[in-house]
This record gives sequence, C-alpha cells and structure tokens, in this order.
Amino acid sequence: MKKQIFLVVALISSSLALAQNYPDNLISVNAFRNPSVGLEYQKKQFSVHVGYYPTNFESGVTTEFVKSGVTYWFLATDKKDVPSSFYSGLSYLRGTSRDYKDVNAIGLEAGFRWYVWSGLNLRLGVIALAADGKDLQINPTPSIGYSFKF
Repeated sequence: MKKQIFLVVALISSSLALAQNYPDNLISVNAFRNPSVGLEYQKKQFSVHVGYYPTNFESGVTTEFVKSGVTYWFLATDKKDVPSSFYSGLSYLRGTSRDYKDVNAIGLEAGFRWYVWSGLNLRLGVIALAADGKDLQINPTPSIGYSFKF
C-alpha cells in the first residue's frame, strides 16, 4: 500500500512540475475521431473541441455524431514546446445517423497524445459512450492531428 501511495504522489508531483510546460494557446486540427474530426483549442492543461465523430459500434457499420467537449491534459512525459501527455475528457454527442439519429449522448474519454515531430501528433484512447435507452458502448479512439502554437 505504501508503494502505491508513493507512486500516486510521484505521478501528481511530476504532473505539477511539468504543468508550466503546457502551451498558453494551441489550435489543433484533428483528422480522425479523437476527439473528433474538427478543431480543438488548448490553453495550458485544458482544451475544448468541436467536430464530426464517426464510430463503429458493430463491424462495418458507421454511426455518426456531432461532438463537443472539454479535455484535461496531465502527466506530461517530456519538456517539448508542446509536451506529450495523458488526457481525460468529457463530451456531449448528438447522433446524426442510424439508431442514434437525434439522440443525445455523453462520452468519457482517456488516453495518450504523443507529439511525433513539430506539431504532428498521434493519439490513442478509449471512449465510453452512454445514451438513454442504449447499451453503454466502449470503443478505441485513435487519431492523427497537427497543432499550431501561438
């Protein structure tokens, strides 16, 4: 138990120590479904996003949403201009097709964003999507994007 407490304290301390490394202003163009195909604005450790979100709840069948939400960035893993880091987020989704047409949903996400080169980044995460009258859906959320610091 002491080792676990020490690990949690060390992780929180490292996140706080690197917090000043998060950008003051960042715009990201996201080209796949994490958080959505769209735009994201980040200020320090928080960001907001809006866009189009396609996903497959069953193989070969794409369900589409409009998605907006907030993300919290933590545990930066390097000291680059824009650090690679873990994230968690909360989103509102509005279905635009199939069984989710005109259905409201909530998404909880977690994952990691890796800055490969300059502003080019890759994300790998998972989303839990909940809507009234629907089963809870858990899906992977990979992405590629490019960020512009200003």
